[in-house]
Amino acid sequence: METLVLFLQLAWTFFVIGALTIGGGYAMLSLIQNQVVVEHPWISEATFTDIVAVSQMTPGPVGINSATYVGYNVLVNATGSQVLGVCGSVTATLALMIPSFIIMLLIVKFYQKFKTSKLYAGTMDWLKPCVVGLIGAAAVILMFKTTWADGVPSVQVVADNFPDWKSWLLLGGAFVAGYWGKVNPIYVILAGAAAGIVIY
Repeated sequence: METLVLFLQLAWTFFVIGALTIGGGYAMLSLIQNQVVVEHPWISEATFTDIVAVSQMTPGPVGINSATYVGYNVLVNATGSQVLGVCGSVTATLALMIPSFIIMLLIVKFYQKFKTSKLYAGTMDWLKPCVVGLIGAAAVILMFKTTWADGVPSVQVVADNFPDWKSWLLLGGAFVAGYWGKVNPIYVILAGAAAGIVIY
């Protein structure tokens, strides 16, 4: 019974995320993190960061990949069964995709009619900065943890994600290589993996 409830919670959580997220997978990460780490403490902050890293390196949209890995981790941690873990992956992935699929069908049907509308253009102009903000929020959430005491925020670096100065050095090197050096992200990932193996 508890396992069934967990499946239903997982399905509903990712269905809502899929229905409310605008801006693709990266904008979705902050919502996923809030639901699976904070609201439902199914996995730890460090595990979620690992899931995001693997999701970015594997083929496919990062949001869907994250849902797949989260669904697997949640069910394996709760039941110890890899079979149920795979079922959790399927549940979370489908629940995330169904709202987008339905919404896109409706958009395709009405897009030709409304694409020249000023209201449509204005809505898109307002949504673009919101998407950038959501993507930025996802990055900040992975780096920092904010706690509140008597209305005063306390910001701390998530130690599991940046355990030492070498982690910060790798982060800085990857940023410089990608942003200013315009290095292919695949090479940055491979170099990061090699450096991690050598250093740790």
